[in-house]
Amino acid sequence: MFSQKLQDAINEQINAEYYSAYMYLAMSAWLEERDFPGFAHWMRLQYEEEVVHALKFFDFMVERDAHIELKAIAAPPSDYKSVLDVFERTLAHEQHVTSLINNLYQLALEEGDYPSQVLLQWFINEQVEEEKNARDAIAQLRHVGDSGVGLIMLDREMATRQPSPEVTGQNAAA
Repeated sequence: MFSQKLQDAINEQINAEYYSAYMYLAMSAWLEERDFPGFAHWMRLQYEEEVVHALKFFDFMVERDAHIELKAIAAPPSDYKSVLDVFERTLAHEQHVTSLINNLYQLALEEGDYPSQVLLQWFINEQVEEEKNARDAIAQLRHVGDSGVGLIMLDREMATRQPSPEVTGQNAAA
């Protein structure tokens, strides 16, 4: 049985995933405006991943014949102090999303909802990767500090990021 409580919580998570996408798109715009196309590209790919995550929850609800309620997406911040600030906020946000996923998993356990537990296990693993990616970027940014040359080199490195298999549709399990 797919409880109403769990359906409501997943509807909230859909909104949180779309907020994440919107936030990363705003970060991408800010980075583009400051002539960091590589960092902007990295954030644009984050945006695309978050849309896929929202749709994963959406499709799960459809498969279970649940009511989907799309709510307004809050406006994300649009100004940042530095590239480092962008990534520190990214990490803080991903840690928040991890807590949301963990809470959803706990609810699925309490409700005895095994299909939701399976879906959420994928998201738990994804959040480990998301937090690591943000921490790695922060570490590199802290190493270069305010060095213009260092930031340019990191910007070029960030430009090489490829879309994840879930975005390109190459992951049959997604």
